[in-house]
Amino acid sequence: MEGMLKPGSFKEKTIVITGGGTGLGRSMGKYLLELGANIVITSRKKEVIDKAAQELMKETGGRVLAVPCDVRKYEEIEQLLIVTQKEFGQIHGVLNNAAGNFISPTERLSHRAFDIVVDIVLKGTYYMTLAAGKNWITKKQPGTFLNIVTTYAWTGSGYVVPSACGKAGVLALTRSLAVEWAKYNIRSNAIAPGPFPTEGAWSRLLPGELASKFDPAKRIPLKRVGEHQELANLAAYLLSDYSAYVTGEVVTIDGGEWLRNGGEFSHLEDVTTDMWDAFEKMRK
Repeated sequence: MEGMLKPGSFKEKTIVITGGGTGLGRSMGKYLLELGANIVITSRKKEVIDKAAQELMKETGGRVLAVPCDVRKYEEIEQLLIVTQKEFGQIHGVLNNAAGNFISPTERLSHRAFDIVVDIVLKGTYYMTLAAGKNWITKKQPGTFLNIVTTYAWTGSGYVVPSACGKAGVLALTRSLAVEWAKYNIRSNAIAPGPFPTEGAWSRLLPGELASKFDPAKRIPLKRVGEHQELANLAAYLLSDYSAYVTGEVVTIDGGEWLRNGGEFSHLEDVTTDMWDAFEKMRK
């Protein structure tokens, strides 16, 4: 679980990370700092990102700018870009990581609850992408987008329908702009992570005993959840010049989870050896 890129791979590069103060966003940001990047972390909660910025700078010796921003408000994103450029100059990459989610039967959700998730996931991503993309195109400079989606962006999933709708839109945005903006030397890729435990997200989605009752590791062929460094390695690669020929891709990192659970008969791994022996005798 070590970093895989060369030290200094992001020297003098600046990466904006939405939702960068906690969880996976923080972990990916930390690794980028260790590789020499300047990072900008955003969130609506100023106290959270201020605290995270101080901790990250102390841990890595890198430069972190914390800018409060609600990604659902385009004017705040424009201001974020202005502040970032004033502090660091050029912006080289954007990691669209901010998200919201509810686990609930869809009929129990109000239209406002549906809006909250879709607005953060989809609107927040296309607002940030539009603002940064226009900035890069006007300045005739290259740039890289990395969007965090989910495997149910293409399979769909009950009980997280607003998130599935939003993430599907983000995936379509990723692939569409990879083609349209390639002429500007702007790349666009996505990562679909499986279970990577974060205290905040998991406690909200699966409170109390639900977390142990629905242990995600049991659904994964590799029989474990992901380590944050594994995701950080992949994110750094896709944001780096090492992946300069990769665009329009979504890379799944989930230990085989979605393939296992998408297979009609995958659940048969629960059948014991004795039961298989019995089935075999029945065929004969």
